[in-house]
Amino acid sequence: MYLILNFIKKEFLQFKRDKRMFAVILIAPVLQLIFLGYAATLDVKNIRTVVWDQDKSSTSREFLEKYEKSGYFTIEYYVSGYDELTELIDNGKVVMAIVIPKDFEKNLLSGKQTGLQTIFDGSDGNRALIAAGYSIGITVSFSTKIINDLLERSGRKNSVLTMVPVIQAETRAWYNPELVTRNYMLPGIVGLLIMVVTINLTSLAIVKEREIGTFEQLIVTPLKSYQIIIGKLVPFSILGFVSITIVLTVMRFWFGIDVKGSVPLLYLGAMVFMLSTLGLGLFVSTISKTQQQATMTSFFGVMMPMIYLSGFSFPIENMPVWIQYITYLIPLRYFITIVRGIILKGVGIEHLYDQFLALLIFGIVILLLSSLRFRKKLE
Repeated sequence: MYLILNFIKKEFLQFKRDKRMFAVILIAPVLQLIFLGYAATLDVKNIRTVVWDQDKSSTSREFLEKYEKSGYFTIEYYVSGYDELTELIDNGKVVMAIVIPKDFEKNLLSGKQTGLQTIFDGSDGNRALIAAGYSIGITVSFSTKIINDLLERSGRKNSVLTMVPVIQAETRAWYNPELVTRNYMLPGIVGLLIMVVTINLTSLAIVKEREIGTFEQLIVTPLKSYQIIIGKLVPFSILGFVSITIVLTVMRFWFGIDVKGSVPLLYLGAMVFMLSTLGLGLFVSTISKTQQQATMTSFFGVMMPMIYLSGFSFPIENMPVWIQYITYLIPLRYFITIVRGIILKGVGIEHLYDQFLALLIFGIVILLLSSLRFRKKLE
C-alpha cells in the first residue's frame, strides 16, 4: 500500500510539471462546456423570412404581425414576384417565404376559404420542419380568431359553441418546460469530459513514459503489475472527479441548470462509468507505441463511436434496428441516461438500477481484460 501511495504521489508531481495536461484537465472542460452550451442547440429562432403580400390589406398586415411577434420569425424582405423570392431562397438569404394571395382579406371576412402559400428551404430538413410547425401554429391561431370574430358578429357564437363539442388540450412539458435544447445537451457533456480525461490522458501518460524510457525503469522496480495499474489509474480517476465538479459548478452558476436529483448518486454513476473508460484507456496504451498513435486510436477508435452511438448527438430510436443493437455495447449510452435522469428529472436509483448494473458489468469486464493484457505486455 505504501508503494502504491508513493507511486500515486509521483504521478501527481509529474502532472504538476506538465502544464499542457493541467490546461486539458482544468481549463478545457470549462471552455468546452461554455462553447457547447451556446453552440450545441437545435432550437430554431430568428427564421429569416421573405414576404410577397399581394393583398396589402389590414388583415394581411395583422397576419404578418403574428409571425413577427412570435419571436421565431424575422421578416427581412418584401418582394413583388416569385423571381425575387426564388433568388433570395437560392442565395440562402432567407429560410422561409410567405405568399399572401389577392382578395385575402375579402375572402376571410366574407367567410370564404382562402389560400396561403409558405415555402421553406428544405436543404436543412430539421430547421425547415420546425419552422413549418411554428408557421402552422400561427396560421391555425389566426384562423380561429377570424372564425370567432365572424361568429360573434353574426350573433351565432354562443349557439354554435353549445352545439359543437369542444376539446381543449393543455400541453405541459416536464423536466424542461421551456424545451431548451441546451438543458438536454449539457448534462451529456459530463460523460464526454470523463472520456477525454480518463481514456485519452490515461493512454497518453503510459505511452509517454514508454517513449522517454521511464516505463522500463518502472518494470525493474519492486512494483508489481497491479500496483502500477492502480498507481496509474487512481490519479486520473481523481482528476475525472475534479472535472465533473468543475462542469457541474459551471452548469449551475453560468447556465442555471441545477442537479434535481442526488449529487452523490451522480458521482457514484461517474465512478462506475470510469471503470469502463479507464479500462479502455489502458487497452489503448497496450496497442500504441507513440503518443500520436494513442491519440488517434482513442479519438477515432473509441471516443467517436461512443459519441455517435450513445444517444448524445442523435436519438437512438431513429437509428436502424441493427445499429440500435450495437448501442447496447456502448457504456456511454447508459451513463448519459443516468446523468440526464439525475440532473433533469431528479430520479433515484430505483429508476436507474438497470443502467447502473449494465455499466458496472461493462466496467468490470473491460477493466479486467485490459489489465490482463497490460500485465502480459509488462512481462
